[in-house]
Amino acid sequence: MIIGTAGHIDHGKSTLMQALTGTHTDRLPEEKRRGISIELGYAFLDGADRQRIAFVDVPGHEKLIHTMVAGATGMDHALLLVAADDGVMPQTREHAAILSLLQVPSITVVITKTDLADADQLALVHAGVDALLKGTAHEDSPRFEVSATTGQGIEALRAHVVSLKGRPEPSLLMGFRMPVDRSFTLNGVGTVVAGTVQSGQVAVDDEVVALPGGSTANRVRVRSLRAHNQTVTQAKPADRCALNLAALARDDCPKGAWLVAPELVHHTLRLDVQITLLGSEEKPLRSGQWVHVHWGTQDVLASVAVLRSAQPDALAPGETGLLQLVFRQPVSAWWGDRLLLRDTSASRTLAGGFVLDNAPPARYRKAPARLAMLLALAEVDPLQRVLKVLQASELGLNVGQWAGRQGIEPAKFIAALAQHALAQSAVHWLDERQGWAIHRTVLGSLWGTVRGVLAAFHQSHPDDAGPDVARLRRMALPKADTAVFAVLVNAWVEAGQLVRKGACLQLPEHAVTLSAVDERMAQKVMPLLTNARFDPPWVRDLAQATGEPEVMMRVVLGRLASQGQLHQVVKDLFYAPQPMAELVRIAARLHAAQGEVQAAAFRDETGLGRKRAIQILEYLDRVGVLRRVQDRHLLRTDSALLHTSMEAA
Repeated sequence: MIIGTAGHIDHGKSTLMQALTGTHTDRLPEEKRRGISIELGYAFLDGADRQRIAFVDVPGHEKLIHTMVAGATGMDHALLLVAADDGVMPQTREHAAILSLLQVPSITVVITKTDLADADQLALVHAGVDALLKGTAHEDSPRFEVSATTGQGIEALRAHVVSLKGRPEPSLLMGFRMPVDRSFTLNGVGTVVAGTVQSGQVAVDDEVVALPGGSTANRVRVRSLRAHNQTVTQAKPADRCALNLAALARDDCPKGAWLVAPELVHHTLRLDVQITLLGSEEKPLRSGQWVHVHWGTQDVLASVAVLRSAQPDALAPGETGLLQLVFRQPVSAWWGDRLLLRDTSASRTLAGGFVLDNAPPARYRKAPARLAMLLALAEVDPLQRVLKVLQASELGLNVGQWAGRQGIEPAKFIAALAQHALAQSAVHWLDERQGWAIHRTVLGSLWGTVRGVLAAFHQSHPDDAGPDVARLRRMALPKADTAVFAVLVNAWVEAGQLVRKGACLQLPEHAVTLSAVDERMAQKVMPLLTNARFDPPWVRDLAQATGEPEVMMRVVLGRLASQGQLHQVVKDLFYAPQPMAELVRIAARLHAAQGEVQAAAFRDETGLGRKRAIQILEYLDRVGVLRRVQDRHLLRTDSALLHTSMEAA
């Protein structure tokens, strides 16, 4: 477990650490010369059941609060020191507020330097502590009177510390995360980074990523591990550990960085958070105000946008509300990370809270649906949380991506959700392998919207087989991502609620029959289009070849295309199903080889001219086989036309 110290400067934190553990935590020459702590100090003590206790000694100076906050992150317990000859001082108050805002589970009050105070002075100190902690979660914390000089009370305090219980067993779903508070290089060893494991586990030979700045492509290997000053092969939450990282420069993982598992890599410019403003503040926290934001070992400036509070755009003293923090540069944070807000001069603590969403929208951030989503995200249990989020999600959720942003290992979470009893009845998996899921009530609501739009389309266009996927999305759910909508359509088709006719979608009860004239012309045209393969005749050429009027030919071919029996690439140019299936297979083959479909390669493979090749690729973009990303054409693996073409092969 991790036990930290807190309290005003020169109230005996480092001296107490030496008395309890035999280790003086001031290690820097300047710390020893000035007699004060500047950086975080560490000491260790063997506790019950051979469990090693790690102590974090934090600076007490008002200008080093950011270092104190870094040390408080991940504490299981804190020792709040108050010198008997001084009593409660300014940094005592601020440190106590920080411990409360960061929700450190429990504290012990230690009255130090008792050899320098008489009984009356000690009574005044206890009264000051009573007033300081009254009404807080730490009000009934145990107290000890000690003197490191005479040894009074040290053994009793040590026995108390050893008897403390650590945090409960960590969730096996969580991924590895560790804020870095030390980074250095050793000759013959390389880069070593140290910190307190916040979640998950890390082992020798695991790959990790340094954030911010790193990506899944910048993985580095853990060469060796030390936890609680002992060589180990694996570290777990609350372990104070040092990692020797292969092929990583010290500057790539400085103090203030994060080490995370590759599945948890995330960068953002915005965080939606739940915040409580200290009741001692004289002014409200307002939108547009700049603050220092501390979490983990990071200290970053951000602008405040108040999302939900009793007053418009202002959070009153003592009030808990919802904020969006907007940063100037990308940062990394995950759900539940405890954070602290201080004023722009970094001289006063204002508020504290925790992260709700690390991928919030910049627009409509105060919309009722968005605020409902933030309330759903306040759920502590991750499985219950995702069920509430799914119910509030208008278009379903990529559960794997969502889990990574929560600090959870995606594969483990998807498996756990699939086995969850309530989820089995409430969640519909659109694609369990990819992690796409939607709440059944939301799916029913979406289907009601799509069905109504499609029924109206059939009524106004009785001779049309129906719109294609892209057109139906624009008509019914324009805010839906094209990939999400394609997955929804596949689910409705599998359920028999939708029917595909080529690239067209229709309701099962909608039927279009060809007239006798249409049937006659179709029988003439189909062989010509099929035999021409990739270079079919234009409408005028088909009219001449069959002896039919050009205007009538154009109308009939358009009708066949609307029914899904032909593919209209551009005006007056139609492809039969078999040649189009061949073209789709060529596109899939090129994508498999090159990672994209290039117009030049597609032209060479088909033997067509550049203009015709581009026309076909643009048609495949429209019907959902490909998607255009700048000048690149990428394959959509969820395309029905793609699967039909591959099966036909």
